[in-house]
Amino acid sequence: MRWDAAPRGVTGRPAPRSAIEQSGGAPVSEVPLPPQSDTDVPAYWQALGLPGLVDLHVHFLPEQMQHKVWAFFDAGAQNYGVEWPVTYRGSEPVRVEQLRALGVLAFPTHPYPHKPGMARWLNGWSAEFARRTPGCLSSATFFPEPGVADYVRTALDDGARMFKAHVQVGGYDPADPMLDPVWGLLTETGIPVTVHCGSGPRPGRHTGPGPMAQVLSRHPDLTLVVAHMGMPEYHEHLDLAERYPRVHLDTTMFATDFVEAFAPVPADLPPRLAALADRIVLGSDFPTIPYTYAHQVEVLHRLDLGADWLRGVLYGNGARLVGLDPVATLDPVATR
Repeated sequence: MRWDAAPRGVTGRPAPRSAIEQSGGAPVSEVPLPPQSDTDVPAYWQALGLPGLVDLHVHFLPEQMQHKVWAFFDAGAQNYGVEWPVTYRGSEPVRVEQLRALGVLAFPTHPYPHKPGMARWLNGWSAEFARRTPGCLSSATFFPEPGVADYVRTALDDGARMFKAHVQVGGYDPADPMLDPVWGLLTETGIPVTVHCGSGPRPGRHTGPGPMAQVLSRHPDLTLVVAHMGMPEYHEHLDLAERYPRVHLDTTMFATDFVEAFAPVPADLPPRLAALADRIVLGSDFPTIPYTYAHQVEVLHRLDLGADWLRGVLYGNGARLVGLDPVATLDPVATR
């Protein structure tokens, strides 16, 4: 699989039942049993009539940087107050193959800088990784620094399909005026940007819904994906999605047993998730998760929001968001 054309518009609608049928599956009226292990995951999405999964929150980083990230999580007790064993610590080819075995058809690299001077070279590495890795969506990032608009424009011209911003790790205010041209470019192109803006699992100086609410007030048509469902400020970030029709949320770590210990899902949240069925996309945080991929899928099943909701979250919404045609094929939507 190879996707070269960046989408220039997002419909914001979930894939209709007929579209899923045309993709080669035969949707069932009943929700299948949830997967208990990674080997069960393909049978689960097949039983839903899906051609696979679209996971919009995956990380692939330069090897040295990846090992530094893992070392940080290995010290989870010190850095997060909880042990954080990394489940998928294999080599880069092994991790790519693990995603394929799970049935993940499309995934980003989601690089993120923690200081000035990193973003441009991370974007170059990510673009090269995507070129040599079937199914990988070319991804890019940015930091509030001189020249940021120029290298974001270059990344867009080079075919970036998604952007990632990590407010807590970067320690910057997303409403920084230096980033205003970046938000404008992303709004103009319709390219989605995943932003870790919630205060979990570790708060930062500029985390919480307030700073991104400021950005959206200036760029109301920004295609934003709130990472981790906005954990732990779930309701406040869903408020943004209800106010701005192009705001989405990803499921990364959401409702897992691990996260329930410190950021439990409010009892009144699932009905709001059902109402926003076309704006929730699958995210996993693979590979640096302290449980199996199957568990992330299992807990979405536990929400008991129905087969159609699961079809949209696991495949249809993400496919449409990044411009993959969910009808019969995985070729890019011709939107240019």
